[in-house]
Amino acid sequence: MANKNLNAAKTAKKDEFYTQLTDIERELQHYWPHFRDKVVLCNCDDPYESNFFKYFALRFNQLGLKKLICTCYNGSPVQGNELMIDFGDFTDEPKKIAYKVEISEVKDLNGDGAVDLSDVQYLLKNDKNVCSILKTGDFRDPECIELLKQADIIVTNPPFSLFREYIGQLMEYEKQFIIVGHQNAIKYKEVFPLIKNNKLWLGYGFKGGAAHFFSPYEDKATAGDHRENMIRVSGVIWFTNLEIPKRNEELDLVCRYSAEEYPTYENYDAIDVSSTSDIPCDYDGLMGVPITFLDKYNPNQFELIGNTSDTDWLRSVGVKAMGQDTINNLRMQGNKAHVTANMNSLYILKKGLVSLPYARIIIRNKNPRKL
Repeated sequence: MANKNLNAAKTAKKDEFYTQLTDIERELQHYWPHFRDKVVLCNCDDPYESNFFKYFALRFNQLGLKKLICTCYNGSPVQGNELMIDFGDFTDEPKKIAYKVEISEVKDLNGDGAVDLSDVQYLLKNDKNVCSILKTGDFRDPECIELLKQADIIVTNPPFSLFREYIGQLMEYEKQFIIVGHQNAIKYKEVFPLIKNNKLWLGYGFKGGAAHFFSPYEDKATAGDHRENMIRVSGVIWFTNLEIPKRNEELDLVCRYSAEEYPTYENYDAIDVSSTSDIPCDYDGLMGVPITFLDKYNPNQFELIGNTSDTDWLRSVGVKAMGQDTINNLRMQGNKAHVTANMNSLYILKKGLVSLPYARIIIRNKNPRKL
């Protein structure tokens, strides 16, 4: 239900899903050495509402940041609801305008002996140089691109509906980043080649493989989640191009190959592996594994070959269309999958029955074990 709501929100371009502070803390603890003396940009975040802003503002000195910049786009539906800071001449409820907050230092401004959110609030209220109005706040706006050029590391939860464009911009300007996205983005033509070429990889992830986001829209989490104004989304992951220890951890392989347990695709010379934990340790050929494999991917242990969601790639390696006989077989089995005879999808034929594995990543073990 929650993922259905997310898809509906994407279709309607409702992309305001605010990440919980606990999830940010859990992930970013692994990246601390990267932040010292760096300019951090959160360019999809209302500074008055975003937990990314709170995280970096409260840890500005601890992380040794050089500067923190946060921007809000024009029309944010949750803008100005929490800190309720007077902005410029606006003394009533904050207007739906675009603005940025730029911080170069955080001090104990209220003299209570600690640096906390009240000091940040005091800074925003009393230092007019910290806040300024933007034209749109859209990350694609030239004004925001200039801020991007200044930044060393981008950390945010970008709009899911604009994920391709957002990643493309980060690559164009060669920026380091830690961002939230959905695992389905792995299959995008614009994203998978970046993973294959070691230009981005997966972070440590959300607890239980799902995240609860604050959502200002009508679509909320199911009653079973018991979290007010939250939407639960499974398959949410962190993408980064910063080196982390996890990236060098080898996957412990305990299974052995057998033709009976690992069927070969009918239209491509590779075996199907239904679970990452079932990857055989002794197989030296090509294997199709679930996209969730990339959470365990170590480039020193495995080679990424292709992505079965990319039709152009399938055709380039000679994967033939399924054909009408295969489709007829599927229908006789009662399978109503949205496939046609001319589609270049991998399939398995076993004992006269056709099965269609879900999206697969094609890999090769660089160091198969000799048994």
